Amino acid sequence: MDEARARDVLAAAGLAGRAELLALGENAVFALGDLVVKVAREAALLERAERELAVAGWLAESGVPAVRAAEPKPRLVDGHPVTLWHRLPGALRPAGPEDLAALLRRIHALPAPPFGLPPRDLLGGVERWLRLAGEAIDPADAAYLRARRDAYADEVAGLTPHLPVGPIHGDALPRNVHVGPAGPVLVDLETVSADLREHDLVVMALSRDRYGLPAEAYEAFAAAYGWDVRDWEGCAVLRGARETASCAWVAQHAPANPKALAEFRRRVASLRDGDTEMRWHPF
Repeated sequence: MDEARARDVLAAAGLAGRAELLALGENAVFALGDLVVKVAREAALLERAERELAVAGWLAESGVPAVRAAEPKPRLVDGHPVTLWHRLPGALRPAGPEDLAALLRRIHALPAPPFGLPPRDLLGGVERWLRLAGEAIDPADAAYLRARRDAYADEVAGLTPHLPVGPIHGDALPRNVHVGPAGPVLVDLETVSADLREHDLVVMALSRDRYGLPAEAYEAFAAAYGWDVRDWEGCAVLRGARETASCAWVAQHAPANPKALAEFRRRVASLRDGDTEMRWHPF
């Protein structure tokens, strides 16, 4: 789905106007007046959109600062789930590792919600992303990632957690925290799950190792949370699974974006070579 297609969906939903594109990734995200509108790539993501809205309501009731839904149910427009959200005030500053850690501690302290949360299916999107990549990527690279996915799926299933299992954010990065006048707020709730809390902590460890997060920023995150996931024997397994997913995620953009294709090839090469320190670039 490109920007033009997403704008067509907005128009079909009666939401045309001076919509500003904020992001184009797993969803096309637009600012439209006092609203933020998310357009998902395909109808198969409708259930996830429904769950994200339910999660927003649950976090509101639980007192956790998070983005709030403007409509309780998604719309299905021309085969695309569309969700509406209240637009947050402008950010006062970029979110830092400590902001994220404090919000994770609050989510990790919550009991299960009154509705079911799925496990964190970290590798579940790999097949869809490779399918969307199509012939833009080398079939050998796709086969390599599928085999790597299968191997890590078995290893992840056998992990023994250090922390209690329960609600997690699922994509715990400072970019998913908005610091406005009321303080830090969680955004992007579509991966909220019930699983190993370590999932939320490995993300920042990988940011340190792959994406250039300074060591002191990572140490501040671990100190604010109260535990360093790198001390856990299962850390390397979760890291490897997330790297596999992150590599495949970029592939879906390869057909339309040469920079995405180059980054995909770079990531696959580092995995094949066992290079755990090659710098990856956010996309």
